[in-house]
Amino acid sequence: MTSLATLKPLLMSATAATLLMAGAASAQQAPGKIPELGSTKFAWLGGGEWRDPPAGMRGPIRNDPAHPYRGNNDGLGQPTVRIANWRDPVLKPWAAAQMKASNEETLSGKVQSPFTAQSRCYPGGVPGQLLYPAEPVYFIQTPKVVHMIWQRDHMVRRVFMTDKHSETVKPSWFGESIGHYDADGALVVDTIGLLGKGTMSFIDNYRTPHTEKLHVVEKYSISPVGKQLNAFVKVEDPDTFNEPLYMTQRWRKVDNPLLETVCSENNQDHFGQGLFPIPEAKTPDF
Repeated sequence: MTSLATLKPLLMSATAATLLMAGAASAQQAPGKIPELGSTKFAWLGGGEWRDPPAGMRGPIRNDPAHPYRGNNDGLGQPTVRIANWRDPVLKPWAAAQMKASNEETLSGKVQSPFTAQSRCYPGGVPGQLLYPAEPVYFIQTPKVVHMIWQRDHMVRRVFMTDKHSETVKPSWFGESIGHYDADGALVVDTIGLLGKGTMSFIDNYRTPHTEKLHVVEKYSISPVGKQLNAFVKVEDPDTFNEPLYMTQRWRKVDNPLLETVCSENNQDHFGQGLFPIPEAKTPDF
């Protein structure tokens, strides 16, 4: 992984790169105002649960109504764990069965803390990485690539500013993302080539799975006053869902802390909770 110390010069050049892009004519980039997503002065803080889309659109998977979810920030009361609504009719039978089995492991006490990527040091995937809470995300904008960098484990996702996907894409955590700026001044990102069945890649914190046919389109826009970053997300996977899902997410602008945090330090299952093991490399990368 690239350290934040290495990335700092890139962050410092983000504003200059944005200005360069504004003056660069490219057939691969739709005309329009380029938003200032990256800066040395600010970052974006948010994440958490998926928010609902506009009225009339099919929203994200939610908690089982029989097992209401209460988070740490939901006021007085005992926090609970997430139990997915596996009966949601949008799910194909195999996906519903997998989510039901995961629920049963938790409800039986075999697993006390169901898997979430951010708590067990896994990449969040697409679009699941947008749910990472408590720590900021940064953008570095250049003419050819937009980098999205999360403070946690300094995970990096790259959006290539082109209009065509590669002919062959090897599935990976973040897949292959291509993007452009639209006429409204929003960053539009199209992603394919994501890991599928049998992996720990989910689209949400309810462990909703997907196949390698997953196709995600995101639109990032900044509020008129410039204090909020919004994402509108469309998720399609004909082998997992009976129709596309739509969800939204938002972040608020905060001062840029430029910190470096490592998830896996002292993050083992010390109290026998049945936590999912954190990823470990079999061989060193140096």
